[in-house]
Amino acid sequence: MSENLQPYFKLLVISDTGIFREKEDFYGFGPVVKELEELEFFKKIIWIGFNRPDQKGNRAYMKIVDKRIEIKTLKNTGGKGIRNKLDILIQYPQYFWILYKEILKAEFIHSRAPSNPAIIAMFLSLFFPKKKFWFKYAGDWKGASSLSYKLQRKWLQNLNNNAIVTVNGIWPDQPNNIKAFENPCIDEKDRRDGKMVVCQKKLSSTINYCFVGGLNSNKGCLLLIKALLAMDLHQNLAKLHIVGEGNLRQELENLADKLKISVFFHGAISKEELVKIYEICHFIILPSQSEGFPKVIGEAMNFGCIPILSNISCIDQYIEHGRNGFLLDSIDVAGITKSLYASFKVTAEKFDAMININYQLAVKFTYQNYRDRIFSEIFR
Repeated sequence: MSENLQPYFKLLVISDTGIFREKEDFYGFGPVVKELEELEFFKKIIWIGFNRPDQKGNRAYMKIVDKRIEIKTLKNTGGKGIRNKLDILIQYPQYFWILYKEILKAEFIHSRAPSNPAIIAMFLSLFFPKKKFWFKYAGDWKGASSLSYKLQRKWLQNLNNNAIVTVNGIWPDQPNNIKAFENPCIDEKDRRDGKMVVCQKKLSSTINYCFVGGLNSNKGCLLLIKALLAMDLHQNLAKLHIVGEGNLRQELENLADKLKISVFFHGAISKEELVKIYEICHFIILPSQSEGFPKVIGEAMNFGCIPILSNISCIDQYIEHGRNGFLLDSIDVAGITKSLYASFKVTAEKFDAMININYQLAVKFTYQNYRDRIFSEIFR
């Protein structure tokens, strides 16, 4: 902790992140829980998220044990169809009143966009010029997106000076309140363990790949399986590990049964379980249609997995094709097969060089870097 900061500040966190209660304990989406735990200079953290009892049993959620964190939940809204859209509008007055009352009592406010609660926080930031607002935009800051996301991006660029916005990647001609900010996902133990893995991992006669993300059309998992079906698979491609849940899981499992390689579906798992997947894999592939910069890429690089990614958002600001990863020419079967064939040609010496480059790069995604930048650039 910086010597100039004392742990008396109060932080209000506004998001659409899922939270559920089980008996006397609250559980939240693991990566977000970890981020909040790392904000050590706040004496009190009020976290407002969406009530998601349907997520009970999801191993990606973790118990909230930090006594500084107090949970408040909003009714979960969203989904497809006119009825679900109307429900969002119906809930807006209640959202507004809850957030207004909490902002009155907070010194610092952190909101995670794009989301409906973030829209309300943007509006309220205009009426509290002496309070410090930090908006984290998690998606693609410059790429194609829905009308709602475009409007939120535009509004975030035109907020008052009391609001700082952190985004994925460095972009020209941005206002001074827009800052490039890496998503943290690696702690000190990860760095120590990752160093050992990278030192020991070799490109052997069997090559393992992994996909980590939602099993939906946006993440490209269906395209990946179709690409593998279309390929004359390299005899050394041994296993594909698929981590995540989504509406396409059954279809993916049916198609995977037709492959000549072993495909393992792990579902939604904990960070500890995910690290074990990284440790045995050589490549991670994520042919997404849209992304910010996925945390799983930083994690995978720390544990010696070479990324094969869509060339979208700010990804090419970290991954150079052929040097420390592979970027798809196109987000389709042809683009995926081309990059997979390229990965088959990586030599043992090249593999060693690539994973060492990525291990050094992964320091940008550490919680230490995250804390230091928050101390110096946001909540000074």
